[in-house]
Amino acid sequence: MAQWDLSSKIVPYLDRHLVIPLLEFLSVKEIYSETDLLKAKLDVLSKTNMVDFVMDIHQVLYPCQDEPLAKLREKRETVVQRFDVLQNEAEPVLQMFSNSDVTAQAQSSRDPKQLLDYVTKHHNFKPALTDACHSFAKFQFDCGNYAGCLEYLYFQRALIQVTDATFMSGLWGKLACEILTQSWDAALEDLKRLQSLIDDPSFGNSLQTLQQRTWLIHWSLYVFFNHPKGKDLIIELFLHQKQYLNAIQTTCPWILRYLSTAVIINKSSRGDDMKDLVKVIQEESYTYRDPITSFIEDLYVKFDFDGAQQKLRECETVLANDFFLVACIDDFIENSRLMIFETFCRIHQCISIDMLAAKLNMTPGEAEKWIVNLIRNAKLDAKIDSQLGHVVMGTQTMSPYQQLIEKTKALSFRSQMLQMNVEKKKKAQEQPNWGNEGF
Repeated sequence: MAQWDLSSKIVPYLDRHLVIPLLEFLSVKEIYSETDLLKAKLDVLSKTNMVDFVMDIHQVLYPCQDEPLAKLREKRETVVQRFDVLQNEAEPVLQMFSNSDVTAQAQSSRDPKQLLDYVTKHHNFKPALTDACHSFAKFQFDCGNYAGCLEYLYFQRALIQVTDATFMSGLWGKLACEILTQSWDAALEDLKRLQSLIDDPSFGNSLQTLQQRTWLIHWSLYVFFNHPKGKDLIIELFLHQKQYLNAIQTTCPWILRYLSTAVIINKSSRGDDMKDLVKVIQEESYTYRDPITSFIEDLYVKFDFDGAQQKLRECETVLANDFFLVACIDDFIENSRLMIFETFCRIHQCISIDMLAAKLNMTPGEAEKWIVNLIRNAKLDAKIDSQLGHVVMGTQTMSPYQQLIEKTKALSFRSQMLQMNVEKKKKAQEQPNWGNEGF
């Protein structure tokens, strides 16, 4: 399975704290040796303030080495002292937001400058305290206290403008905390906010924008494969947004695995989305290929049903060992079988159930029950001849009215995209250049 594991490609685009859940997952799956994974965890955590975690791993890896543990204990004392100092510096902000008047003003103020003027005038607030909030929030994040980090980032974001040097880094940090605390609704909102800022024409030069989009693509996997609406949103962002599809093709073609999976398990997306995806997979086949993209290529380009059946078995193994896709196995297999069946039925009018069962990697009895359920749920226009063991397909014709709808249904979306692009160009000269600083 190691040949299909994408961890080594994804990790460089993640924050260190987001890497830890991936390593824990790999440890459970036993794809790599436990010693190698512990060393990787030690390397990831050594540059954070999670000293207790580092000490536990070090004792497991090197039980006879006491000198590094002594240094780690000294570092722990330093971290505790630094925590107290930063907490004291940010304490006035916490006390100020404990005031009901300030809370009410924060909820009613749409402009951070309005709130900042209010607290400066009525509560002797010093603007420098916003930097203290940011520093304490970042320190808590490094310590693994994500809930505490979110609290102080809320205070900071309520008081600073979008043009502040720490705004973008704070938003990235907030997104990371929400992912790690599994607050998926809030994470989705911040993901959209980051996308809006990055896509703004005044954000930065082309290289900065490409780098930020690549990071956003990788971080979004946590949100899209956990949020109920994620399967639709990942298709919208990765396939329909030209600039993000270009970023995938330029810097991270392995993301096609996740886009392909989303298109397959999202029944409403098949059709034009699958045609667009097939085109992209063919274009990038020389840079990236795995069982999932190969399955689509075998089915829709080569019409190799035996090859697609073999790839489907490999896909099940790939999904079972992928951190983001492990929960999608059942939907993927069910929808993949349906895709094989639908494609096969477009070519043949009368199909042997035994042959179909072999194509779907099912027993003849299971295949017959599966087809009966499709007919019963009105997903298939067909009849079963039990005596001959055949499935006889009905003839499906599309009315001119339906053909017109199919050809024009994308016009509304394209019009909206054109309108958005025009609005972005108008705003380009009105807003300053954004900072590009990490959390």
